[in-house]
Amino acid sequence: MTLAVTLGWVLALVVLVSVRSALPADVRWWIWTCVCGVVMGLFGLWYVPFLKRKRERIAAERGAVAESQLSSGYVSRDSGSNTVSSTETPGKSTRS
Repeated sequence: MTLAVTLGWVLALVVLVSVRSALPADVRWWIWTCVCGVVMGLFGLWYVPFLKRKRERIAAERGAVAESQLSSGYVSRDSGSNTVSSTETPGKSTRS
């Protein structure tokens, strides 16, 4: 999808540059809009695969840690939540 949109910006840029002399001065800013679209699209084409590789690496590391914990018999009960239950709140008593 990113490639298709980037190619659309490239096509629009080519068309606008080819008719640049016929464009009124007050609408030439569209050329820079197309340039920004192309640059952002190229950044997206680089960044998205980078992000996916990073997420896969992190998932593989977590899977290796979980596998090593299972093989050692250790099972973590940590859910990753930072919330505190009412029975763990310091200074508060639930007794009547």
